[in-house]
Amino acid sequence: MIVWQWATFDELDAATLCAVLAARQDVFVLEQQCLYADIDGNDQRAFHLIGRHEDTQQLAAYLRCFAPGDKYPEAALGRVLTVQSMRGLGLGKLLMAEGIRRVEQYFPGAAIRISAQEHLVHFYGAFGFHRVSDTYLEDGIPHIEMFRE
Repeated sequence: MIVWQWATFDELDAATLCAVLAARQDVFVLEQQCLYADIDGNDQRAFHLIGRHEDTQQLAAYLRCFAPGDKYPEAALGRVLTVQSMRGLGLGKLLMAEGIRRVEQYFPGAAIRISAQEHLVHFYGAFGFHRVSDTYLEDGIPHIEMFRE
């Protein structure tokens, strides 16, 4: 069972922030071997969706969300991850469903734009996202922009 927390940057305690940054580093920098500035100055204006294992309180899944007009005219989801030890349990699907639900709750009627790794096009497509760009490289990984109305 996963317990969800939706928080602004200022609502994150130090331990949670450290866990989030460590998970993002593990997944995006170390596992995917991308040398990039994950701490990009955008966390302070984002909403953070954190999924924790109910029993252990360990971080299991995470994404960040931007309000419409902050990054794109639409709401935006990014930094979508499931920690390695929790993969294969369907948490990515739960995370995206919860992220979309939060956008619908906090930004009613807003469309959502994502920058997705190209190999995940079918995963995001299952949530109503469709491709709206050609392939481009972001941190050495092929990406596409996807849109959900």
